Amino acid sequence: MKNELDSKFLLQVFDKIRQHGAKENEQYKLNGITAFTDHDGYTLYIEDVHVKLQFGFHNQYHFDYDSKDQYESFEKKLKEIDKEY
Repeated sequence: MKNELDSKFLLQVFDKIRQHGAKENEQYKLNGITAFTDHDGYTLYIEDVHVKLQFGFHNQYHFDYDSKDQYESFEKKLKEIDKEY
């Protein structure tokens, strides 16, 4: 499935997860979402138990999930984090 991604929104949510989430090793967890970067910080990873999002240099991204429902649930969690924090 093809998804449209607002990079500004994603970066805002990633930052909110880092600011308000619980840090475990090099990962931050907030409201069922885990956020972390690769070793150089150029690639962001945001995921829950069903959906994995890899966001990299030049706004390139890749989603990995099995169903539209999983994606929609993931997107809802991101919007809730953005609204709540």
